[in-house]
Amino acid sequence: MIKLHSIFQGRAFAIGALLLLILGTSLPALSYAQEIEARTYSNAPVGINFISAGFAQAKSGNYTLTSEVMGLTHIFDAGGQSGKLTLVLPYGQLTGSSSIGGRTVNASTEGLSDPLIKAAVNLYGAPALTLDQFKSYQQDLIVGVSLAASVPWGKYNDNQLINVGANRWFIQPGLGVSKALGPWRFELAGAGIFYTSNTNFMGGNSLSQNPVYSTQTHGIYYFQNTAWISVDATYFTGGQSYLNGNPISGNQENWRFGTTMSYPVDKNNSIRLSASTGAYSRTNNSYDLYGITWQYRFGGGL
Repeated sequence: MIKLHSIFQGRAFAIGALLLLILGTSLPALSYAQEIEARTYSNAPVGINFISAGFAQAKSGNYTLTSEVMGLTHIFDAGGQSGKLTLVLPYGQLTGSSSIGGRTVNASTEGLSDPLIKAAVNLYGAPALTLDQFKSYQQDLIVGVSLAASVPWGKYNDNQLINVGANRWFIQPGLGVSKALGPWRFELAGAGIFYTSNTNFMGGNSLSQNPVYSTQTHGIYYFQNTAWISVDATYFTGGQSYLNGNPISGNQENWRFGTTMSYPVDKNNSIRLSASTGAYSRTNNSYDLYGITWQYRFGGGL
C-alpha cells in the first residue's frame, strides 16, 4: 500500500483524464464530470423516442479510450411539463502506458463500462405537447432539473490499476435554464457529482473522492432545416481523491471547450458530430475527445 501510495503521490493523477474516468465516470461523455451536453433542458413532443448508436475516442498523453455507446431516450409528460428519461449502455477499450514514480503503468482492457441513467424534467416553459401541438410551440425561457446515476455494472478487476468500470456509484443532480433569442438558444447549467467509495481498489484498498461541482454554458444556433450547431464550455472544480483516507490528489480545476453539430438526414434520422478539448487543467487531466452519433426518432404519432 505504501508503494502504491507513492506512485500516486509522485504526479497527482499523472495518468490524467483516463484515470479520472476510472475513478468514477462512465461513457458516453467519457469523463462524465467533464461532460459538455447541449440541449439537456429543451422541449420535445411527448411520446417521442430516440435510439442512438455512437463512437467516441478520448486521448490523454499515451492513453487512448475508445468507446461504442448505445442510448435510448423517451419523452414523457411530467405534471404538464415535458421530461425525458435516458438509458446509456457503453462499451470501452482502454490502451496505453505511462511511467509513474519510476514504474510503468500499462493499460490494456476492454468490456462493458458502467451504464448511465438520467432523467431531466422541465419546471417552466416547456409544456407537454403532442406532435401536432408542438408544431406551433415557440420557446422563450425554460427552467429544468435533472438527476443522473452511474450503475457499477462495468467490467472491473481489483488487481488492475486501470479498468473500464469504476466499481462505485455516483449521482449527479443538476439545474439549468435555456433562453431563446431568434434562431439562438443560450443555456446555462450547474451540477454536482457525488461518489460512493470503491472499497476493493487494488486488492482491498478504499478509494474515495470528494464531490465534483461543474457549470456549463452553450450557444446554439438552429438552421431552418432543423440542423443545429453549438459552441460549448464547461468549468469544474473539486474531486480530491483519497486512498484509505490519505489524500492522493489535489482539487481539480479545469476548463473545457467544444462544439457539437446535429444534421438531419431525413424525417427520422440525424447525425451528430462532437469535439472538445481541455483548455486549462490544474491537475494535468486534460484530454481531447471526438465523437460521432447516429440517432433515430420514432413514436409519438410519427
